[in-house]
Amino acid sequence: MDTLDLIRHKLQDYRLRDFPVQLPEAAVLMPFTDQSAPELILTVRSAGMPTHAGEVAFPGGKRDPSDADLLSTALRESHEEVGLPPGQVEVLGQLSPLASRFGMKVTPFVGIIPHDIALLAEEREIDQIFRVPLEFFLDTRPDLSSPMEFYGKRFRIPTYHFGDKRIWGLTAFMILDLLNNVFDADIPFEESA
Repeated sequence: MDTLDLIRHKLQDYRLRDFPVQLPEAAVLMPFTDQSAPELILTVRSAGMPTHAGEVAFPGGKRDPSDADLLSTALRESHEEVGLPPGQVEVLGQLSPLASRFGMKVTPFVGIIPHDIALLAEEREIDQIFRVPLEFFLDTRPDLSSPMEFYGKRFRIPTYHFGDKRIWGLTAFMILDLLNNVFDADIPFEESA
């Protein structure tokens, strides 16, 4: 079974964990390229953004009232931010929602996109689009912070360093959730209270 088939197969058995906190909702897309050695598409947010300025993130954003559901939000925002046409995304499933430090409940969706698709950063929101081989995350153990409490749970915040990029916080939590559930990475970041 190749890597993308493994992701497809394991996401069918993924058990969503509820996040019982009422917060404004957002959604992101975790896009993998359709290669035998898949790459994960990430962005660097513009320095002028009101939140997460200059940080590494997945394409995505706040749910609009006109969005039919959170998947629609993730696909619409990905199209707006990086020019990814929704029809070019094979959606494999969703991961459990997480809360951002700015008070948003963010739901990630995992998808596959053509490896040769031309993406274009919307310069008011995105400074850069870059790719990280999935193999990097499988081979690299993240740095974990001291435990901190957040919404009644204790977490260690993961950080990856890829070249000059710091991939941390919510984005790294989402990556770890995927690695732990699809690839049995067994990197615990949540502690029992």
